[in-house]
Amino acid sequence: MTRVLVVDDEPQIVRALVINLKARKYEVDAAHDGASALELAAARHPDVVVLDLGLPDMDGVEVIKGLRGWTRVPIIVLSARHASDEKVEALDAGADDYVTKPFGMDELLARMRAAVRRAEPVAGEDGSVVVTDSFTVDLAAKKVNRDGTDIRLTPTEWHLLEVLVRNAGRLVSQTQLLQEVWGPAYRTETNYLRVYLAQLRRKLEQDPSHPRHFITEPGMGYRFEG
Repeated sequence: MTRVLVVDDEPQIVRALVINLKARKYEVDAAHDGASALELAAARHPDVVVLDLGLPDMDGVEVIKGLRGWTRVPIIVLSARHASDEKVEALDAGADDYVTKPFGMDELLARMRAAVRRAEPVAGEDGSVVVTDSFTVDLAAKKVNRDGTDIRLTPTEWHLLEVLVRNAGRLVSQTQLLQEVWGPAYRTETNYLRVYLAQLRRKLEQDPSHPRHFITEPGMGYRFEG
């Protein structure tokens, strides 16, 4: 059974989410501020976190950073903020998806399912290991190692890396990447790709400003070179 941590300071939203999620057989924990959210996450180990950015004690981005210090749990951000730079800030901090209030319950549930699915290991994967001069990708173990150290990637970062690595040397279009990693509803959200490719380069490239492995084909897509 999938466990969800709902973090929001609006009681009516928490109540609606708890009722709807429990009706669909999810286990649900709820927190009304950032400190409680971090404590509950550590105690209950949720499978997905639904997080409002506007919390009374700290900004939701700080909660994301706190979670990302120790867990790769998928994080879906809820916010009434519409500015794209705030969305990018949340994604850059390690969020996996972003839903703007007001939202439809079906949309949120679909995004939750997609986020949880991205975090699950894929059965029957081959044991292939991709080695570059900077890092090693173990596709079966879902691990990336750089200079002898395992690099922590979020589920979404890993999924994006995996699609690119499995298509090594080939151009993967923006549309294909968005559809494979986030789903059909995201075919035009190219800002997601910009943020996540920057994160992968920062974590894995020796010189992120002059990438050797994650190549941008302007206006077309991206290509992984081993």
